[in-house]
Amino acid sequence: MILEKIKKPQDIKLLSEEELKFLADELREEIISVCSKNGGHIASSLGVVELTIALLRSFDFEKTDKIIWDVGHQSYSYKILTGRKENFNTLRKIGGISGFPSLSESRYDFFGTGHAGTSISAALGMSVAKDLNRGGAVKNDESGKNDKAYYAGCGNGRIIAVIGDASISSGPALEGLNNAGSLKKDIIVVLNDNEMSISKNVGAISNYLNKILSGNFYQGIRKEAEKMLKSIPLFGSQVARLISKFEESFKNLIGPGIIFEELGFTYIGPIDGHNIPYLLNTFENIKNIEKPILLHVITKKGKGYEPAEKNPSIFHGISAFDKKTGLTLKKSGNISYGELASNFLLNVAENNGKIIAVTAAMPDGTGLSKFSKVLPRRFFDVGIAEEHAAVFAAGAAANGLKPFVFIYSTFLQRSLDQIIHDICLQNLPVVFCIDRAGIAGEDGATHQGIFDISYLNYIPNLIFMSPRNEYELMRMIKSSVLYNKPVAIRYPKAEVSYFIPPAESEVALIKEGEFDILIDPGIFKNVIISIGSPHTEILNEMLPKLNGDIDEEEEKIGLIDARFISPVLPELIDKIKNAKRIMTVEENVEFSGFGAKLLTSLCKERHLTDLEYKIISLGNNFVEHGSRGELLAIKGFSKEKLHDSINSFFFTNAACKKNKIRYSSF
Repeated sequence: MILEKIKKPQDIKLLSEEELKFLADELREEIISVCSKNGGHIASSLGVVELTIALLRSFDFEKTDKIIWDVGHQSYSYKILTGRKENFNTLRKIGGISGFPSLSESRYDFFGTGHAGTSISAALGMSVAKDLNRGGAVKNDESGKNDKAYYAGCGNGRIIAVIGDASISSGPALEGLNNAGSLKKDIIVVLNDNEMSISKNVGAISNYLNKILSGNFYQGIRKEAEKMLKSIPLFGSQVARLISKFEESFKNLIGPGIIFEELGFTYIGPIDGHNIPYLLNTFENIKNIEKPILLHVITKKGKGYEPAEKNPSIFHGISAFDKKTGLTLKKSGNISYGELASNFLLNVAENNGKIIAVTAAMPDGTGLSKFSKVLPRRFFDVGIAEEHAAVFAAGAAANGLKPFVFIYSTFLQRSLDQIIHDICLQNLPVVFCIDRAGIAGEDGATHQGIFDISYLNYIPNLIFMSPRNEYELMRMIKSSVLYNKPVAIRYPKAEVSYFIPPAESEVALIKEGEFDILIDPGIFKNVIISIGSPHTEILNEMLPKLNGDIDEEEEKIGLIDARFISPVLPELIDKIKNAKRIMTVEENVEFSGFGAKLLTSLCKERHLTDLEYKIISLGNNFVEHGSRGELLAIKGFSKEKLHDSINSFFFTNAACKKNKIRYSSF
């Protein structure tokens, strides 16, 4: 096997072009094999196999050059070829390698990328650091300390950003392009157009013209011609601009490069991203052009694996599947919380013409596919543009519509300013359906939804809810239509048994701020206040057995489903203000979460010197990759761990210690 010869990136330079083709086939087989067991972003990574090989062959990532993958789920081939082949079978597993580039994982991962659109800005920042180091800008600061060490390791090679999966349309990417073109730094942006979204102009003529346009001869002629024409008195500069405009117009006949040229980039492309010889030739040519370069490469998502080629959206991010058939191994008969939310909203929307559904490039992931087909005129996919999605929804709400924005918790972070300024400040009735709240699983730290309670918790005017089960989710969606305020509903990356959502009329409303007492001991001396799924339902099943073994009535434990993170009603505070022990449970980081908010509210009603208070949360660190179940268990949210936490917290005095029971008795 050719792949066995590759121990480090430099080994690729020793292979013949024929061997490179075999290497591409072996890489695809390795990716398909591992992803069929572990799941992953298979289609995007299969599409960049030849591109990855050509980049590693043409540049020196061992010593001088640096590469940034955007979005990082394109990097599987790169991981394998940069010393991680032996561990590739641990992809996305606890303790294994990440599904995205990670600074802590490998010296060849130069920048972590889990959210779209960051590569160009990061590459530009790296290029500035490189030039300051190389260009003699290193000098003593006012304290007399030399800042040379600060720039050490920046390198003197080329900085390459590989941007794909429509990330070029995101706001950060466009901002980066604008700034990079004006600074004239010699970064190379490789636009991986894997959806044919910009141009289909790939073929022999295009490849030939781009070979000429990127070659030393053409670039030399262009440079010398402009120098000569500019030296002519009066008319030189005008002639140079005329020649440049003619060149841009000519290139625009065969490609879409005019917009990039206007932004200050030299545009090359489009070229076939699966043709290794063409890629190698082009890279060798553009390495010597010291200005911003944008190379437009056409690739096919899922290349080399027929099921992924036919269904690239399904294989964009997929769970374990049968390698022979491409069929997922997911249990039949289940649907996600997101699908349930979307399907029930469809029932509501069919009777309410003001409802629209909005998503940011995630119609399948958020469960909106059915809605988009049944009500296409009221479905809007705005692309990878979360900030725009929020303001777009705000504008629609300001003009009489009822927008529901379906978005992952981790991506909602980008919209925080818009949520505060454009929606909540103006009190506009936009509803955010926040998918993947809490532990999102194998995609790791960049995708866990563990901060949304903290950053939405204190925003005025926002009604913020979290359901304990699928029925509560439907009630919250129906109720949010009537609140006429900004609303956020967070729910987990979890499944429920498939069922046809009931008609809107069959679902009861929830009053704003209304909590639910699930277990009422009469006197709330010991109480658990939980928010969200699945832990609230776990506690609801567990506590009756625990309470049955407690002799003293006052020591029995009450359970309240808060439902609402905001607002916290005075009635809830009044119910628990005389408690001796309070435990809160939430799938969010601890600081500034629901438990902290509740404690702040309690401070206004009582002295806390005699109160024992415990917050069960995800802690205060980033959560790495692993299955949702494994990570929840590690963080204390399994049935066993919750039972242990209850025992250790509530059964502390002599009267209660004798009532401690082991989990095995359940």
